[in-house]
Amino acid sequence: MVHRRVIGGEPEVFGNQGALWGNAMTWWDHSTGSVWSQPKGEAIMGPRRGEVLELLPSTLTTWRAWRTAHPATLALDVHAWETGFDLEDMAIVLEIGDEAVGYRIPDVRRRSVVNDVVGGLPVAVVIDPADPDRWAVFSRILDDGAVVTLGIAGGLVVDVDTGAAVDPNSGVASGPLAGTQLDRLSAFTIFPRDFETFFSGGVFWEPN
Repeated sequence: MVHRRVIGGEPEVFGNQGALWGNAMTWWDHSTGSVWSQPKGEAIMGPRRGEVLELLPSTLTTWRAWRTAHPATLALDVHAWETGFDLEDMAIVLEIGDEAVGYRIPDVRRRSVVNDVVGGLPVAVVIDPADPDRWAVFSRILDDGAVVTLGIAGGLVVDVDTGAAVDPNSGVASGPLAGTQLDRLSAFTIFPRDFETFFSGGVFWEPN
């Protein structure tokens, strides 16, 4: 997950605090020494306790899947070991207002698209039909206020009413909806066993 490191209009420098809280990383800010929870982006100890950073759209995926979607990407070249994370074992979390919903990756993969409403906002959780390691979450509201329902047709993500194709990574539409783009929402992945630790009032989406 990625957070905007700006507090009170000023950029902040963070470091790895070294301890885990709820089985997840914690940070410390260099200005006050406050300790922050990574999944919540919230200060849990210190002078800034209760302050929350803005969550930005990001994705956890494979390097191969990322390069396919973004071939011009430059990456920091460092010596590191291969990650042990497997998307199959994780869930996508979407938090809007006071509502948090978890979408288990295997459940979403079986459908490729999940249309839902979270915090009163119509949303779509999408896994690229061409690559199960690429996912995104979009608002289903167009600029004119119309609400679309997404589905799969011919191996493509489409608006079921017009048949317009929607790019599963960028949200850019073509065909009858050419010139429109679905807004990508800030979501992140988590191990399902840790979901309740951070979102005690949240629920998991269940397939019908």
